[in-house]
Amino acid sequence: MKQTFTILYFLLISLAAGAQSAYIPPDKPKLVIGIIVEQLRYDQLERVWSILTDKGLKRMVSEGTYYRNASIDYLSTQAAPGFATISTGATPSVHGITSDTWFHPFNDEMIFCVQDPGAGAVGGSFETGLFSPANLLSSSFADELQMSACGGSRVYGIGIREMGAILTAGHAADGAYWYDDRTGTWMSSNYYMQSLPPWLMDLNAMLLPGQYLNNPWQPLTDPLLYPGCQADTSALERGFNSQTWFPYNLREMSTKGKLLNITRDYSLLRETPYADDFTTDLALRLIENEQLGKDDIIDYLAITYSATDYIGHRFGPSSVEATDALLRLDQNIGKLLDRIDKSLGKKNVLVYFVSAHGVSEIPALLEKSRVPSGYFRLNQSLQLLRSYLNAIYGQGDWVKGFFDNQIFLNRGLIEDAKMSLEEIQMRTARFMVQFSGIAAAVPTSAFEMSDFSGGLLLKMNNNFSQQRSGDVMIALNPGWVEKTDNVTGHNSPYEYDSHVPLIWYGWTASRASVTRSVTTRDIAVTLSVLCRIPLPNAASGDPLHELFR
Repeated sequence: MKQTFTILYFLLISLAAGAQSAYIPPDKPKLVIGIIVEQLRYDQLERVWSILTDKGLKRMVSEGTYYRNASIDYLSTQAAPGFATISTGATPSVHGITSDTWFHPFNDEMIFCVQDPGAGAVGGSFETGLFSPANLLSSSFADELQMSACGGSRVYGIGIREMGAILTAGHAADGAYWYDDRTGTWMSSNYYMQSLPPWLMDLNAMLLPGQYLNNPWQPLTDPLLYPGCQADTSALERGFNSQTWFPYNLREMSTKGKLLNITRDYSLLRETPYADDFTTDLALRLIENEQLGKDDIIDYLAITYSATDYIGHRFGPSSVEATDALLRLDQNIGKLLDRIDKSLGKKNVLVYFVSAHGVSEIPALLEKSRVPSGYFRLNQSLQLLRSYLNAIYGQGDWVKGFFDNQIFLNRGLIEDAKMSLEEIQMRTARFMVQFSGIAAAVPTSAFEMSDFSGGLLLKMNNNFSQQRSGDVMIALNPGWVEKTDNVTGHNSPYEYDSHVPLIWYGWTASRASVTRSVTTRDIAVTLSVLCRIPLPNAASGDPLHELFR
């Protein structure tokens, strides 16, 4: 009997050792996948946790490393700075993507973050192809990965929005693909290629957006089961053509002509969860056809999901529609993980999930709970500012405009008049800070002469670029958003805009829940150290040491 117990003991020890050795990760991953969601607050994920499936985000959390206190450490929490910061590990003040758009005062023109007049459309309409990463001033993780492999890595970025696909892919990518509203197809620019690959042309030929838009958008389950949501018929939402309740007849809404299917408005796809379905379709086909992760050189794919952003702006973060979009996104992530685990094996793939920014609650909804909030009315403020400057300095077009919480003065006029730019900046800031809803108005000359160590001014400083920032930078009070056609927005340094979920899954990511403070700048640095390649050349983040074992 004693001999039998001895044999069983050593057998159990051997099995345990074998089980442990099975979880030892390989020396490096075969594929790194970044899942970047445009507009998702940390608390939104917590709120729907009880009704998520076990295949998507719950799976990533239960089997991976969840950073519960990840944040954005700059002022303009917009999509483009978010994508660029995640990609480069640098602040907007360094990588140059200070906002989605900025104003060029001497050329008197607006600059879109990825616009490139020298680029040309490939596979789509002319106007939607004039894009490249030319305005991104620093290297990305993907760039360093490609250069370290002497071009041997396969690197791609995809997303409904061109800025997401391009800024996450970097400069040296093999391809970036985005959605063309006019044709309902995926496209690129000649910065990357001269023609679309055959497999992508085959996917475009299927005309999937038309098929998606032939379906109604209905909730996955009873909206009453969606936790923490306002009523489906809430009058506070913008909705579609004033409709704010399910179901939405997308077939009717996307048909412009008198007869069905004669002319389709393919742009509507962006504002529905089907945009994320279409993005997942592309991701799975790209992984298969480009043979990502099939050799010993690390490949990289960045996937940006944007439906939550469009829906959040229309309906608000606590709407039934926003919750339904998140549940459907969770299903897409589960589908992606299933395919990866089956084809490549979890231990050979490193996946990170993060949001580019959060969003404010609808101010009118906050007011119902007596929480201070409101809409900042830009046009009225600018009219008063222009009148004030005319009274001080005489008649003149002193203000070029207000873009992305920045005031741009007419520097040419100021220089011709031999006036002090710093003085006018200071007067403008002191005047603007008197308006309701403005927490701070800071002349950007202050960032040229001072170094701030914390708080709101540090976040402003992290967003400041001498070449691309305006003359006065403005931060609204908590709960306030700029008045637009949408019911809410995001462009503040506060918790609801800056606190985002960050999850790592696969390869070296063991099960852990981390509550220490980290930033989105840490992502690119961590990837570079894990993959043993040089850091992006302007990176300032720190490696997430919990992922090293």
